[in-house]
Amino acid sequence: MEGAVLVFDFDKTIIECDSDYWVVEEFGVTELFTQLRPTLPWNTLMDRTIIRVQSRGNTIDDIADCLRRVSLHPKIVSVTTIFVCVMRIISDANVFFIKTILKNHGLLDCFSEINTNPSYVDGEGRLRTSPYHDFESSSHGCNICPPNMCKGLIMERVQASVSATGKKSVGADLQQYKLIRANIHEWNDGKEFGTVLSNLINKIFSEENCFMGVNQIVPVDCKFQTSSVYPPEAFRNALPVPH
Repeated sequence: MEGAVLVFDFDKTIIECDSDYWVVEEFGVTELFTQLRPTLPWNTLMDRTIIRVQSRGNTIDDIADCLRRVSLHPKIVSVTTIFVCVMRIISDANVFFIKTILKNHGLLDCFSEINTNPSYVDGEGRLRTSPYHDFESSSHGCNICPPNMCKGLIMERVQASVSATGKKSVGADLQQYKLIRANIHEWNDGKEFGTVLSNLINKIFSEENCFMGVNQIVPVDCKFQTSSVYPPEAFRNALPVPH
């Protein structure tokens, strides 16, 4: 499978929960989150929420500890470690959340590229998140995606790189697509997702004797349904993921 490129979403795909909602619930800021949600773009809402969490005396390490409690289904761990191929993430979460969770489960090095909203530490020592696309200076031009991130534009870049190398690409649960026709594969938990992904990859690589000259992108579109809550600019300071 050296010729494959797997592109994953993160929330409700690699992890069964939504990492943003997880932090909101664990730190008890649901009321603020609900009040602000109708008035702010998602990324700005999460930045404001993270600020509130830290204003209550919680540290960046406390947020990291919270994220380390996010579990991964063993099937997801096995799927992401046995495939000998390039794996990338496109997610509307943020760098700190994703890397902290992946590192805790020993999976960070499995992914060659993580496309998500930047995280940084501001001048007051607070964890912050900023938009992948700076929508205040210019729009990414897509009326389907949220203003802070167009996954379609990112996928177009991935598709171009895949075409240049002659690899095959499989997209797992990227709902916001432009130009890509999706096949629907449903799953309810990590075990079922791992099985769906394994079967899909086996099918792709068995077609036409794995002819690698064909660029085939197959989005798998359907998320876990387990959340109990309501449904770039460069880093300003280096932000290490805590051990």
